[in-house]
Amino acid sequence: MATSLNLRQKQTSCIVRLLNLNQPPNAGAISEDAYKILILDRFCRDVLSPLIHVKDLRKHGITLYFVIDKERQAVPGVPAIYFVQPTPANVARIAVDASKGLYESFHLNFSSSIPRPLLEDLAAGVLKAESAHRISKLFDQYLEFVTLEDSLFSLAQRDTYIQLNDPSATDLEIEAIIEKIAAGLFCVLATLGVVPVIRCARGGPAEMVASALDSRLRDHLIVKNNLFNEGGNLSSAFQRPVLCLFDRNFELAVGIQHDWSYRVLTHDVLALKLNRVTVQGEKSAAKSYELDESDQFWVSNSWSPFPKVAEEIEIQLSKYKQDVDEVNRRTGGKDGAEFHGTDLIGNTQHLMNAVNSLPELTERKKMIDKHTNIATVLLGEIKERSLDTYCTLEDDMLSKGNVDRSALVGLLKGKGTKTDKLRLAITYLLAMETTPVSELEQIEEALVMSEVDISAFQYVKKIKSLTASFASSATASSRSNIVDWAEKLYGQSISAVTAGMKNLLSGERQLALTRIVEALMEGKPNPEIETYLSFDPRSPRAASSAHLKGPFKEAIVFMIGGGNYIEYRSLLELAQRTLPAKHVIYGTTEVLDGSEFVEQLTILGQKTGYGNTNVRVN
Repeated sequence: MATSLNLRQKQTSCIVRLLNLNQPPNAGAISEDAYKILILDRFCRDVLSPLIHVKDLRKHGITLYFVIDKERQAVPGVPAIYFVQPTPANVARIAVDASKGLYESFHLNFSSSIPRPLLEDLAAGVLKAESAHRISKLFDQYLEFVTLEDSLFSLAQRDTYIQLNDPSATDLEIEAIIEKIAAGLFCVLATLGVVPVIRCARGGPAEMVASALDSRLRDHLIVKNNLFNEGGNLSSAFQRPVLCLFDRNFELAVGIQHDWSYRVLTHDVLALKLNRVTVQGEKSAAKSYELDESDQFWVSNSWSPFPKVAEEIEIQLSKYKQDVDEVNRRTGGKDGAEFHGTDLIGNTQHLMNAVNSLPELTERKKMIDKHTNIATVLLGEIKERSLDTYCTLEDDMLSKGNVDRSALVGLLKGKGTKTDKLRLAITYLLAMETTPVSELEQIEEALVMSEVDISAFQYVKKIKSLTASFASSATASSRSNIVDWAEKLYGQSISAVTAGMKNLLSGERQLALTRIVEALMEGKPNPEIETYLSFDPRSPRAASSAHLKGPFKEAIVFMIGGGNYIEYRSLLELAQRTLPAKHVIYGTTEVLDGSEFVEQLTILGQKTGYGNTNVRVN
């Protein structure tokens, strides 16, 4: 489907242009055999990594690349392209590099708009060192985000969930985080060239980000030559995407649960990062693999349940062996023998065909070996930790709202890491409408016996009891005390917590996030979204928001405080099952697996005073 929302393609185009000294590729700015050096900071290296592999940099005339904060030798007579964040440290380093004359000319690209004070610092630094002539050009690139797939991006802003929910966070600190998220989203929208209609729940971080982003877009749209001019003539909201903002507390369990699909297991167990995974072989050294759209097996099978993937590897291996045997048979080789060029003797009629099929067979074998290695390590972990049992038990609890208590306690005392057990216990808390005190004590006891830090468990239990108190609170005074306490403790409005609990206790397995996104895209009257706020940065502030309700063909869904592959899969399925097909892209402050998210809950539990695993808070 043709869409304006191919983020990967658009960000890659921006980076290719940057690597060609901000000229269209092959515009004659620099000959292909000329040398160029690329200087990155660690953040921008991560931006580049999923889009352009190191081996492909040479195609764009980049012969060497370095990290900015490492000592570097001078390379005279060569232009250097800097792609870095606009930070005081980076600006100071550029000024030093220019003063030392490390490179012939400096082409500076900042990942987002450089603030005026930093620009003045840079100017002062190069003037003082009489090296201003080395600075060729300076560009604001609006690329401060990481695109992992066509429909998946991350702002790579770590620990946002902790920062937004930290009981000791000041208003100024919260505002700074909100502004940083809004700035990252502005970069995404500038790269896409779209000004969306913004929708979010009332209260909490989602509304704060929506408001900050709305202001930022409005201020920018006043400028004559703004970044969104091409899209300025759209006549109605129907051709614009909707940006749906959510806060992680909207639906906690999905960030914690175990999952049985190949992709989520690879992320969870093998720490998939930036589309790359490292696997430790039994006898061989660790191997690093790319898992992206260039890997056809991954594209076809990454969402399949793990047993199905194991079957598919067997099928591919068997097919490969048949094809090798066929080539060997036709060229006089031996049946079943590994295929080598030296076997190609005998029947010259088939020789050329065999030679032509060799690269394709070699690639297939590499792909099969790669996924065999990954699947073997995953299988070992599944057996070692009983991950299949965790998945089944959690899925039952979340979809049916009931639990086999002896199986639950048995698993908490049995196989699995401490984090596996903690995730299971928290999923139980979130899935059950009522949790009898005796049952909770039994679960806490099992966790403590397994030496699990239960801070995160206590933290989630407190949110849950708070929600129950809020729901049953009769008098206005007790209600307002709880609200005050919640706002201080969780840095957000109680209504956001309550809404999250309703989603968790709904007993429906379709994710609440997907249900709400579908409703927001349809734009029909729906009690679940009637209180959702609308912002349109293109319309006067006082204008009616009636036209903002949709329907929308395209949506950008953004999760504040950490997203995950389970939500991403659910949104992809939503886009595919609607007719005509819709287009949905999913973004988040950072992509977290269940263990990483529980770690953040643990830190919050400790900050809130639940640090001692032996103290039980009832």
